[in-house]
Amino acid sequence: MPRAPSLNSIDTQLARRVQRSARGTVFTPDSFAAAGSRAAIDKALQRMVARGELRRLSRGLYDKPREDEVLGTLWPSVDAVVKAVAGKDKLRTQPAGVYAANMLGLSDQVPAKVVLLTDGISRTVQAGPMKISLKRTTPRQMAAAGRLSGLLIQAFKSLGEPHVTPARIARLRRNLPQAERMKVLKDIALAPAWMRPMLREVARPDETSPAMPKGRRA
Repeated sequence: MPRAPSLNSIDTQLARRVQRSARGTVFTPDSFAAAGSRAAIDKALQRMVARGELRRLSRGLYDKPREDEVLGTLWPSVDAVVKAVAGKDKLRTQPAGVYAANMLGLSDQVPAKVVLLTDGISRTVQAGPMKISLKRTTPRQMAAAGRLSGLLIQAFKSLGEPHVTPARIARLRRNLPQAERMKVLKDIALAPAWMRPMLREVARPDETSPAMPKGRRA
């Protein structure tokens, strides 16, 4: 009979970590770097996949699958994949394009490829059917990363000036907490000139009478 792994074996350490993690969590070999050598970790991950404890999404990318009573086994969220990929190098990411607009409820379009700006290297990550494109960009584009203002700026760029309508701004004002909306003003200088009146309207306190921006300029 095969000998049971010791309490300190790499297999046991990885198994404990995965068991404590929520379903939907995504891992890379670097997630377990403290447990041993890269070669030993890779072997342990292969054994966990064979036992059905983890699912291999692509080379060097694994998840603890989520289950749904109706839909069955689900793919991980974009956030979970990005968190795992960015974790080792502490990369910052900023949702962009249709994905940014979708996150804010400004678009129902489901992007075929999720685009995120980053201060790291450009690359494409495949996670099952999901393709995530990390695009290196300028420090200015990343200055508001992780804040509502950064998400709004990228979403508005994706939509284009004519499509940032009063109805969409009203939707943002209804759905976003006032305290968060007002923080947008701190980053308004990072936005293109045409976008600033729209961001001010999003940030306007609720008690102020509504007034749409006048004279939009390109």
